[in-house]
Amino acid sequence: MRVLPAFEPTGRDPADDVDPVIVRTDYTDEGAWRAVAAALRSAWDAESGAEARFHLIDDPRWDGATPEELVRAARGVENLSAVFVADAVTLRSSSRPLLALDLCADEDEDLDPAYYQELIDNPPAREFRTVPGEVHTVQLCLAVGNVSFPELAVMASQDAEGVLRSP
Repeated sequence: MRVLPAFEPTGRDPADDVDPVIVRTDYTDEGAWRAVAAALRSAWDAESGAEARFHLIDDPRWDGATPEELVRAARGVENLSAVFVADAVTLRSSSRPLLALDLCADEDEDLDPAYYQELIDNPPAREFRTVPGEVHTVQLCLAVGNVSFPELAVMASQDAEGVLRSP
């Protein structure tokens, strides 16, 4: 297993559970990456002029990191329930769909055994794709708890391309 740098979202307050964290894992197309970053910046409330806030991990040492490596690295970050990944699929697709990864998958340990068996037999989705314009909404839904990660994954699966465009 390769050694990855510490998972440290720059400027993130550990008490913050609202601002999304985006990790860049593909460095093949700088122009596409700039388009993703621009879409993230303009993704909040245009009417009120509220600025989109998010934290980037843009370090070439993360180039090619797998979802499993990212989940393992990010699990220790306080108040972080999901991480969004700008990978090769993100940079090649015109809609720039980021990969959303669930960091709370192991929080089901204290469930009733009958229910837990159902989870073993039918595990919920732990990843899906979403357009940059919905990253903030997804993060807010997860922080508030009004929609679960698996529910968002189901919504994404209903899109023809498997991308969440509006929860």
